[in-house]
Amino acid sequence: MSGRWKQQGARRLGISICGVVMLTSMQAGACAEPSQELYIRIAEIEIDAARVDEYKAAVKEEIEGSIRLESGVLALYAVHDKHNPARVRVFEIYADEAAYQAHIRTPHFAKYKAAVQDIVKSLNLLETAPIALGSRSRVNAGANAP
Repeated sequence: MSGRWKQQGARRLGISICGVVMLTSMQAGACAEPSQELYIRIAEIEIDAARVDEYKAAVKEEIEGSIRLESGVLALYAVHDKHNPARVRVFEIYADEAAYQAHIRTPHFAKYKAAVQDIVKSLNLLETAPIALGSRSRVNAGANAP
C-alpha cells in the first residue's frame, strides 16, 4: 500500500472518528439540528513520543478545568491513535466563537500551552461545521481508558 493511500485512509478514519465524537457531544439524549452559532474545531496534534504521559496529564488537567470553569465550553475530547499514541486529536465544541476566544485567554489554557510547548511537534487546527449532533450520557466515560 502506497504512503499516499495510507495517508488518505488515515485522514478518512480521522474524519469518521470526528463524526462519531461530534455525535456524542451534546446533552444526554439530545439529537437535533445544531445551532449555527456553535463553534467546533478539531486539533490534530503530533507530540514527542517519549513524552506521551506528560502530554496526557497536561491535556487532562486543561480539559477538566475548562469544563468546570467555562460555561461556553460544551465539549472537549482528547483521543490518541491506538497504534501511535503520539498522534492526538482534540475535538472541541463551544457555544459560539466568542466562547472559544474567551477559552484561549484563560489561565488554565495558558498553563496547558506552556506545559506542552516543548512536547508538541505539530499542530493543525480544523474549523468544522456541524451536520447533526447527539449523545447518550455515560457517567465517567473513558475513566478506564489507558
